[in-house]
Amino acid sequence: MENVVIVGSGPAGLTAALYTARANLAPLVLDGRQPGGQLTTTTDVENFPGFPDPVTGPELTDRMRKQAERFGARFVFDEVVSVSLEPGALAVTLSGGEAVPCRTMVVATGASARYLGIASEQALVGRGVSACATCDGAFYRGRDVAVVGGGDSAMEEAIFLSRLCRSVTLIHRRREFRASRIMDARVRSNPSIRLVLDSVVEEVMDPAAGKVTGVRVRNVVTGAASDIAVDGLFLAIGHVPNTEAFKGRLELDGQGFIVARNTKTSVPGVFAAGDVQDPRYKQAVTAAGSGCMAALEVERFMAEHAR
Repeated sequence: MENVVIVGSGPAGLTAALYTARANLAPLVLDGRQPGGQLTTTTDVENFPGFPDPVTGPELTDRMRKQAERFGARFVFDEVVSVSLEPGALAVTLSGGEAVPCRTMVVATGASARYLGIASEQALVGRGVSACATCDGAFYRGRDVAVVGGGDSAMEEAIFLSRLCRSVTLIHRRREFRASRIMDARVRSNPSIRLVLDSVVEEVMDPAAGKVTGVRVRNVVTGAASDIAVDGLFLAIGHVPNTEAFKGRLELDGQGFIVARNTKTSVPGVFAAGDVQDPRYKQAVTAAGSGCMAALEVERFMAEHAR
């Protein structure tokens, strides 16, 4: 019987591992299909406190992992395929069929950014293609970028980038945005933002160069194709929380994110941290903070139920 199983190994899971390990709870961390989480797809990280010089995403998560291991956290490269969340009888089942019972659980499975799914885009993720303007926008200061999307998130990304970049081209497949009226108005009145509507990105250039040099867009009304020279492409078409194994077992919101109150979920002893319960901020530092919160809640839960 494990004291705590942490599902996921991004900043939230690794911070939860550090804190529970220091509390002598000997956490078991299940890496999942992407050890280190989304941060491993980021090249230079400049906004994580404590690093005056840029640190790569993989290096940052590796340091966090080693720090947790130093205090006794154990890591297993496996993923959860199903869970049992009966109060007092928690367990996870791994891909090989092994069931791991536990007293507490921290769900830190993260969320996956939606991408367009075209080959040239995927080839340049982390090399000019990003799903986080707050994370990567500063690398494009004074340069030309494009944003794809039509909701409030896309408007926020475009406005944020317009403060840093020479120009922002906002590409949306429809004539009208899905964004709120106030965000729509702010974008349309921003002289640094150019709108390319009724259009979709068909190709990201240039994988052969190893960087983004432009995008090819097609107008869905006329069928005409054109190239737009940009140095970076930002996708703002949503995130999908990695909650498949927890559907019907934990309370989820309308978007599929785990509903957590101070990291407490609808099942006693199960806590959620990071992007899997955060549809708004999606930052490494906020994920790490919620991982700390979840670990402290685990400690309190364990102490209360040991009486």
